[in-house]
Amino acid sequence: TMKNLHLPLVKKWFDMTKTGEKTEDYREITPYWANRLIKGQTTAFWKGYLGGKEIFNSKTVRIYGFKDQESIDYILAKCKGFKEFGNNIMTLGYPKKDNTERILNLEHQGIEIRTGNPNWGAEPNKLYFVIKHGLNLNP
Repeated sequence: TMKNLHLPLVKKWFDMTKTGEKTEDYREITPYWANRLIKGQTTAFWKGYLGGKEIFNSKTVRIYGFKDQESIDYILAKCKGFKEFGNNIMTLGYPKKDNTERILNLEHQGIEIRTGNPNWGAEPNKLYFVIKHGLNLNP
């Protein structure tokens, strides 16, 4: 069976996700999230060069160069696609397993790299790992 993707949320985003208003979640493009979400050996992914600029600067752990579709295509060509997950388990903080009020079990609808909705916490014109939600499996 496929692993589920567990993502803790703060109350504002949890509540919006629970009502079905917020249908995706954003995670920063960092080595940590790349390792969690991208298939294959991600160190190769970070060692790529983009316009002569290293994508990953290990001293600052800052990612740069992700500004346009060309960058995204380059990144996606370097990786072996996104990991597949069973469901998206969204939690309010870190609840106990039986605290169902604070746990959402949503269909996993895939991952993309793109900008997000500022009303849902994304900075304008910034690229994120976008984790998409489907139906609530235990409303």
